[in-house]
Amino acid sequence: MVRVDPQSLFPFRADPAEPSTVDRIRDAALRCFATRGVSGTSLRAVAEAADVSIGLVQHHFGTKARLVSAVEDHVLRVVGEAVASTPLPAPPEDSLAELGHRVTSIMTDHPEVVGYVGRAMVDGDAIASVIFDGLVTVSAAQWDQLADHGLLSPGTDRTWAVLNPLILVIGTVILRAQIDRHLPEPLATGDQLRRWDDSVAALLRRGLLRHDPDGAPD
Repeated sequence: MVRVDPQSLFPFRADPAEPSTVDRIRDAALRCFATRGVSGTSLRAVAEAADVSIGLVQHHFGTKARLVSAVEDHVLRVVGEAVASTPLPAPPEDSLAELGHRVTSIMTDHPEVVGYVGRAMVDGDAIASVIFDGLVTVSAAQWDQLADHGLLSPGTDRTWAVLNPLILVIGTVILRAQIDRHLPEPLATGDQLRRWDDSVAALLRRGLLRHDPDGAPD
């Protein structure tokens, strides 16, 4: 099984169990950063989005840098717990499908985090590198496991086997507004997410895994 520590790949600090004013401010900041970017968002804009005074924002966070850090901790926690909190299954179980389901769960349960990650990737924020590198580690462990079981197609480029799934996912996140224009309903709906998840998994299986003469994976 692929065993990874979500907190080592996506380092975050512990979060209190109950929502609070701090959480409301942080969540408002998350939404603002996803829409306007970190550099384009002021503490006043966050206060307005959270329906609190700017003084209360400063009381809890002091500076914008500390607020950004709180948002990053939350994002890393969500991503880490979704993709790396439990081991991916070993063959013959379908780890490609399982990892895809974990990614789509973030899109379903935490759309604001998806928006933030997409914006961070475009803006080149430091957290983008942390998330990308963590996902590379998860992906590499998955493909190493498949290779160890003799399931990779001969001649597979292992570097791009690791990177291509991430490009498919992150590219979709960044381009989702454009993609929505070509779908019968928004990508974030359950049916469209399932279609996307299934198509990505099928593409990876057919392109990178060994097949018997009848076209089924070995």
